Amino acid sequence: MKLHNPFRTALLATLGVGLGLLLIGSIQNLQTILLYVGTALFLSLGLDPIVAWLERRKLPRWAAVLITILGVLAAFAGIILMVVPIIVQQIGQLVTTIQDLAEKGTFDDPVGAIQDWLHAVFPALNVDEVWGYIEDWYASLDVGAIGSEVGGSIITIMGAIIAGFAGAFIVLILTIYFTASTPSLKRAVYQLVPASKRARFMDLGEQITDSVGYYVIGQFSLGLINGVLSAIFLTIIKAPFPAVLAVIAFFFSLIPLVGTLTGSIIIVFTCLVVGSPTTALIAAIYYLIYMQIEAYVISPRIMGRAVAVPGAVVVIAALAGGSLLGLLGALVAIPVAASILIIYRQVVIPRQNER
Repeated sequence: MKLHNPFRTALLATLGVGLGLLLIGSIQNLQTILLYVGTALFLSLGLDPIVAWLERRKLPRWAAVLITILGVLAAFAGIILMVVPIIVQQIGQLVTTIQDLAEKGTFDDPVGAIQDWLHAVFPALNVDEVWGYIEDWYASLDVGAIGSEVGGSIITIMGAIIAGFAGAFIVLILTIYFTASTPSLKRAVYQLVPASKRARFMDLGEQITDSVGYYVIGQFSLGLINGVLSAIFLTIIKAPFPAVLAVIAFFFSLIPLVGTLTGSIIIVFTCLVVGSPTTALIAAIYYLIYMQIEAYVISPRIMGRAVAVPGAVVVIAALAGGSLLGLLGALVAIPVAASILIIYRQVVIPRQNER
């Protein structure tokens, strides 16, 4: 191929590459804002089926949106008002327990207590030799540098918590706005499609948004079931801090695939450290059984109505989304996979069959 004007071609190519790099840099700089917008849009699509249900009950759009938003805020406020006093009370009990242990001299010789426990549990283990290795390893550490890093990490964590609350407030405001203006946003997107293909595009768009909305409701339902059952069971077995552990079970269950497992490990470990080995063993057995029931009974019944996605695709989508966008990516990946499958089944396959 002969280039008639190499300089102009090279200039246009350079400008194109520069524009691409500028666009990528802008997206990286705006990733936090895009994350807020994506989260709010995701949540608004989850609330849209509730708003649509209220509209079918002859309520105007503004009233349906207002009732939905107030209902969500009231639910979270109720959870906070019910759980926070219990959490504060149980934290006070934890502090009192630690003080009692300190007054009894439990912490006077923690090394000796640990060694005695190892001797009792592992009689064949040479505890003195193992402890010597641990002391040599500790002596090789730069404790001062580690202390500085820990101090810096605490400041970073506090800043992240403050930023998290500010981000949650921004997401809440955007969610209210997107929920109120969902029909207008949809119409604006639909008008970008040629009139000859608009009806088909609108049908696919409604199926995709409904799939996302039902997925959000389904995932919230799974978390609510796990949280309520955990609160009941942990109270029955007299686990330490059942309210706190139930809240942990609820929030971790909102994360696809690994959420229930991670929350269960935290709960069992807490029961082992603060409670007793028997309580931890009972909790471990319960969560092993619950995870099987959730995977093979509860989740298929709830999520099967929301998104018809094969299990292998769910795993791959969640892993890919989590690698790309973290927690939000893992949450959004499954409805995105469902949307791609809708397009594949209703657009790609029919076109291939027509040839």
